[in-house]
Amino acid sequence: MKALRNYLDKIKPNFEEGGKFHAFRSVFDGFETFLFVPNTTSKTGTHIHDAIDSKRIMSIVVIALVPALLFGMYNVGYQHFTHTGAEGGFWEMFAYGFLAVLPKIIVSYVVGLGIEFVVAQWKKEEIQEGFLVSGILIPMIVPVDCPLWILAVAVAFSVIFAKEVFGGTGMNVFNVALVTRAFLFFAYPVKMSGDAVWVSGDSILGLGQAVDGLTVATPLGQAATTSVAPAFSMDMVTGLIPGSIGETSVIAILLGAVILLWTGIASWKTMISVFVGGALFAYLFSLIAGYQFDLAQQMLATGADYAKVKELYPFAFNGMALMPWYEHLVLGGFCFGAVFMATDPVTSARTETGKYIFGFLIGAMAIIIRVLNPGYPEGMMLAILLMNIFAPLIDYCVVQSNIGRREKRAVKSNN
Repeated sequence: MKALRNYLDKIKPNFEEGGKFHAFRSVFDGFETFLFVPNTTSKTGTHIHDAIDSKRIMSIVVIALVPALLFGMYNVGYQHFTHTGAEGGFWEMFAYGFLAVLPKIIVSYVVGLGIEFVVAQWKKEEIQEGFLVSGILIPMIVPVDCPLWILAVAVAFSVIFAKEVFGGTGMNVFNVALVTRAFLFFAYPVKMSGDAVWVSGDSILGLGQAVDGLTVATPLGQAATTSVAPAFSMDMVTGLIPGSIGETSVIAILLGAVILLWTGIASWKTMISVFVGGALFAYLFSLIAGYQFDLAQQMLATGADYAKVKELYPFAFNGMALMPWYEHLVLGGFCFGAVFMATDPVTSARTETGKYIFGFLIGAMAIIIRVLNPGYPEGMMLAILLMNIFAPLIDYCVVQSNIGRREKRAVKSNN
């Protein structure tokens, strides 16, 4: 590391003002501060110094994402080999998934960081490090069959319109990765939903078997389009089911959660509140659906018209409502969103009480969207984006409530 430090010090004058590569000063600064802690110090004013900076925070989040990413790569291969009938062992499956996911990671970083570099040079500022996390989150929340050119368009849109127009890292209102997914979902719905996007039917460098027209539904997709809740299995926990690349394994996501909580990067208050809100509303819906199901079966047994019974007791024919509360928590992007998206320190609530409210409402809204609008089975995305809007309002109300209580205590003490 000392040799690398000496080399950077040697070439640094070329990137400073007046150097022959001064136009790329922001690029050099970005790589230097990623590799080493900056040695510059504050000269005036009062400052609070910490042992960790934003780049180190982002690096820890990336490390926390690694278990889910690696498992996602294996699961991509596992789903392909399982549903195409191809033969292969663990390493063949992992290699297939690695080769399928790697291009998406490259496209995400090249497009996103490319825009970051251009904006930093244009504004003559340091490169902001926020996309270090967004760049790896984006490939993990899309289907494996998402075309690279569509991913590139979505990344460019989100970086420009969800981040840079607000002032860059730390100023964005919405989670950049989720804006990318929302853009993909609404602009290219055929490539983000349905039964033909979750399992790759291609052969990659001789690995796997090419199959045309391969269709496989996710458990949430089945529940959204049928009146039957999927049967629970341990595959829902381990993650050996079709789904977005990094969202299927609860165990891998739990490992990431432990890292984030142990290092103090993520708020346990927000994280736990998401699960509490989701579990509570999923349980309430399942109770209502179970009650309506019994009544509907009794009416159908007496020869009542099916259409009228369905209109009278809609939850009895709603697979999402009939689903047990714990299945809601382990399926789709619920766990992934609660651990890595809802806890985003920039777009979430920042007051301690506000974190409880923010997380609870995300979990509740995710289930409400899933049950009441099956057209959006992955309600977590919309729930977090919606609560990103209200996070400042939640913090404002919490602060004003604290001020009001203190004023009342002050009046009482004076009297």
